[in-house]
Amino acid sequence: MLAADSRSYQYYRVSRQKIEGTANDPVPVPPPSPTHGSYHWTFERLVAAGLVPLTVVPFATGSLNPSTDALLCALLIIHSHIGFESIIIDYLPEKRVPKSRLAAGWGLRAATLLVAVGLYEFETNDVGITEAVKRVWTA
Repeated sequence: MLAADSRSYQYYRVSRQKIEGTANDPVPVPPPSPTHGSYHWTFERLVAAGLVPLTVVPFATGSLNPSTDALLCALLIIHSHIGFESIIIDYLPEKRVPKSRLAAGWGLRAATLLVAVGLYEFETNDVGITEAVKRVWTA
């Protein structure tokens, strides 16, 4: 048992959770927003579903179209960004680690921009992502 004046007890008291309200208080309902909730979920599912035909069609038809390649790259970037953003939101709660969450969010934005620029350069100055995958599979 710890004494009331010990240093570890003081640390324990400072690091305890702060609970606001009681167990019987209703959960506040957020205001409806088109960027959250069902609209956001629907957009995520449309992007994920759109990736399936975009990865299969160029190889099934044997044609390499730059616009299809560009659309595939754009959807890959959006899909990856949304997925990593969900990880940051789920595992870095804003109340507990606000600075880490802010840093992770800006790091994600920087990484997304870097990947977008890299894919743009690869698409315009090299063979493109579909041709690169085709060459790797037939090597």
